[in-house]
Amino acid sequence: MPQLVPNPLCAALEEALRAVETMIREVDDDIEGPYRAFHGGGVWTGPTAVRFDAQLVHYRTRVRGSGDKILSELRLALARTPREVTEHEARSIAQRYGLS
Repeated sequence: MPQLVPNPLCAALEEALRAVETMIREVDDDIEGPYRAFHGGGVWTGPTAVRFDAQLVHYRTRVRGSGDKILSELRLALARTPREVTEHEARSIAQRYGLS
């Protein structure tokens, strides 16, 4: 039976997931601050403010939904990736994806 080794793709996906989680948190924080300030009252009023608010809510929803979808796809890919593979498969995976 061939010797099993850690799958280099798992490590790469885990690293990508950590990096993307950090980026998504930053983007979420960046949009959440203005959203809360705007909804805290007194920032801006009038018809233009109402239109701006609708756009802000729309973009905030898109940002959050997109971030959730990206994280979900990465987690799914990680869950579907075997933790261990043969040495030959590990070399092939590393070469295919440019992993060291």
